[in-house]
Amino acid sequence: MARRFLDFISSLKLTIVCLSAAMVLVFVGTLAQVSFGIHEVQERYFQSLIVWWPAGSQGLALPVFPGGHLIGGVLLVNLVAAHLRRFRWSWSKLGIHLTHAGLIIMLAGGLFTDLFSVESFMRLAPGETKNYSEDFRAIELALIDGSDKDFDHVTAIPEGRLKRGGTIAPGSLPFQITVRSFYQNAQLQPLEQAGANAAPAATRGAGAHIALSSMPHATAENSRDSAGAVIEISSGGAPSPASDTWLVSAQLEPQTFSFAGKPYRLVMRQARYYKPFSLTLQKFTHERYAGTQIAKNFASRAVLNDPERNERRDVLISMNHPLRYRGETFFQSGFEENEAATILQVVYNPSFIAPYLACVIVSAGLLFQLTYHFAGFLRRRKSRSAK
Repeated sequence: MARRFLDFISSLKLTIVCLSAAMVLVFVGTLAQVSFGIHEVQERYFQSLIVWWPAGSQGLALPVFPGGHLIGGVLLVNLVAAHLRRFRWSWSKLGIHLTHAGLIIMLAGGLFTDLFSVESFMRLAPGETKNYSEDFRAIELALIDGSDKDFDHVTAIPEGRLKRGGTIAPGSLPFQITVRSFYQNAQLQPLEQAGANAAPAATRGAGAHIALSSMPHATAENSRDSAGAVIEISSGGAPSPASDTWLVSAQLEPQTFSFAGKPYRLVMRQARYYKPFSLTLQKFTHERYAGTQIAKNFASRAVLNDPERNERRDVLISMNHPLRYRGETFFQSGFEENEAATILQVVYNPSFIAPYLACVIVSAGLLFQLTYHFAGFLRRRKSRSAK
């Protein structure tokens, strides 16, 4: 039984099946971008073990095809098993061993990048200091305790937890939060513009004057959903139908309330990734080619301050010259209209070296194999000439 399994997992047939499945997945995923948008397609097709298809309005989903992670994982195991089983060490096969090792590193590096890399952005206006970056798409509900005059105590609830609904009881807060409703893409309208039958979304805060409705999922490349939720804040116990509720959305300014004599702020915002250092923008420059509006170069000059490492220095982040610090890379990504602020793309990728290493190893393997066989050819030719 074990031998049959080893034969299967190391077979060339499995390799062909995986490559064919990958081609089908890429083709279908490309077509699906029209309906779902590129980001959701990435998550549903390429960053999953199984592609699930919604089968009805009741939330039922059916597995229809292996996802990108499953196909890539099986292909990686297949390549390792085939190499260990079929190839034996010898100098004549060193090039083949190196080539396979490079391919294994490339596949494993791609999988690790997909699983553990994080992309975010940092918006900085001149003179502004930040020690966090923000996610491009993910949101969070932040509850901020402002009773301490020196710093804020922030409790963040991720979007995924809000989607599940129910009651949330963070240990850092003296109250619990009940999610009454969640909208993946919400439309907010003043009550006077929403029609005669419109009802306020909540009983407290801005939601008491706003009507809330659900919108179709945003699929355009440069658009994104604007999530919204109606929540209840209570001291505990079963929620009452008459309890006060709040509307939270990234479209609203922070709202304030008091609980047990403490002031709190309530805000839906892009998910934040805090860092042990800060950047202060000194100057942003945007150079254009003479007589045109075509960008020649744009750069941000900033001060990096890291109290933990007792480091403070000036840094320049420009096109093709990123800042690499503490495992993160800061790219000059863009800027806001009228150059009021710079936008830095922040990438954390623990396996960023894998593609470079894989290419070097594969190149070395191919070069060695070519040189070895060419040298053998020259020796055989010389021996024939000597006869």
